[in-house]
Amino acid sequence: MAAPIALIQGASRGLGLEFCKHILKSKSPAAVIATCRNPDGAGELQSLVGQNPGRLTVLRLDVTREEDVQGAAEWVKGSFGRLDLIVNSSAMLHPSGKGETSLRDVSAKGIISTLMTNSVGPLVMAKYFAPLLQKGGGGFGQQPAEKAKQHSGIIVNITAKVGSIGDNGLGGWYSYRMSKAALNMATRNLSIELGRSRPKVVCVSLHPGTVNTDLSRPYHRNVPKDKLFNTEQSVKCLMSIIDTLNIEKTGKAYNWDGSELPW
Repeated sequence: MAAPIALIQGASRGLGLEFCKHILKSKSPAAVIATCRNPDGAGELQSLVGQNPGRLTVLRLDVTREEDVQGAAEWVKGSFGRLDLIVNSSAMLHPSGKGETSLRDVSAKGIISTLMTNSVGPLVMAKYFAPLLQKGGGGFGQQPAEKAKQHSGIIVNITAKVGSIGDNGLGGWYSYRMSKAALNMATRNLSIELGRSRPKVVCVSLHPGTVNTDLSRPYHRNVPKDKLFNTEQSVKCLMSIIDTLNIEKTGKAYNWDGSELPW
């Protein structure tokens, strides 16, 4: 079997960067394509390139610009011809850096900006990269013996528990909650369309827990120490889930511990 190929969208820092590190370290000889808005400013990601010659490629991609996504997909098609895994990890809490606590804080500009990064971007990624996933070798996840149920690729959308409508008992964070709920709907829709195709593509939403990143840092004081993960802990849990994925598990949202989250 050819070496698996993973694309990590939003790879300059945080979870995206850690996904790159984990796959390069634990999934040899897998190749990784890392995308971010400003590769020149992604020092730690660039250092990984030197440490992994021939296995890590960095592409400039702003997920809110459809022409960037289309151009990246064309480049990957010409250079690799296929993909086995996409992880959409870029996320925005709100342009201000803080979630809205009441209607007074809501603005159309803030909502639209958050939706573009968290919801629209991952769906546009699926539009242009799904054909490459359908040409993949199924190098991630678990393949059943029955050929008709085997998958060629996997789409992972990094969601958040606060995007669950059924779990929402606190309110607030209008833009972020709405964007992750919309992302979950996109995941569900994609799982239906790409689950009908042959070959099949598995699509899931994964909640990483509360992770010590720039996005969540203003709210750490409210999180118990044993529930605040570093990126390495979170990605290790998420990759354990990815390793068990198959077409029977598509179209669902999973917590970092593997339990299913309500929509």
